Amino acid sequence: MTTSAFTRGVTIVAVGFLLVNAVLLAMIDHWLWAGICVVSAGLVVVGWFRYRRAMAELTAARKEMKREVESLRDLLHTRRRN
Repeated sequence: MTTSAFTRGVTIVAVGFLLVNAVLLAMIDHWLWAGICVVSAGLVVVGWFRYRRAMAELTAARKEMKREVESLRDLLHTRRRN
């Protein structure tokens, strides 16, 4: 299982759990706690999107760093030949 599939699965489970709790709490007239569960579910989703964006930025930075290392390696090899 890839990391993105795992985090998506965990996020879906967490949001589902919080929303079920919100519905059950609303059914017994605990509106404050139901609202807290709904807000928490929203925060989980926002956090997951931020995590995905951060991982995408890290992947892009890793690729850029790899290109820089390859160019430095090529430069060293051409200097060594001369």
